[in-house]
Amino acid sequence: MKTMSTVAQQLRQAREARNLTVQQVVEITKIRTDHLLALEDGNFDVFSAPVYIRGFVRTYSTLLKLDVPQMMAALEAELAETTKFSEPPPLTDRPRGVLDFLMLQLSKVDWPKGLIGIGVVVALVAFFSAWISWRRYDPLKSLKPGVYQSTQNISGETLPLPAPAPRR
Repeated sequence: MKTMSTVAQQLRQAREARNLTVQQVVEITKIRTDHLLALEDGNFDVFSAPVYIRGFVRTYSTLLKLDVPQMMAALEAELAETTKFSEPPPLTDRPRGVLDFLMLQLSKVDWPKGLIGIGVVVALVAFFSAWISWRRYDPLKSLKPGVYQSTQNISGETLPLPAPAPRR
């Protein structure tokens, strides 16, 4: 069996001294039961990252009214001794490319304001393209050139002019 760490012993002893059950602590702190038991057992391998351990120990120590800076210093010393959390994880495990750069820039966008800006740009593009199309539109473009044909030789193919209205 694994020997309990100093932080784990202090957390368990402080909880028992205050006559709190694990379930009561879980309800107050909203820390999952398996995580709380892992903290009290000193089993840090349950956690995927040290940030969770630090946050849970800080919350738990505050609830139990322990000296939080002292507990955090002891925790850092214990985490430095573990193989899993002795070194900080690498920030990237692969080279960054264009897609990573694009996603980083998109994550910085204030989307409510950005969508308004995109809407304005789309409206302006639509307006100017409609205006340019209207300016270039020629409704007479499809007509053939007109040729004058005299109607003096042709009889009966034209309608007579209406009689002028009588003057009063």
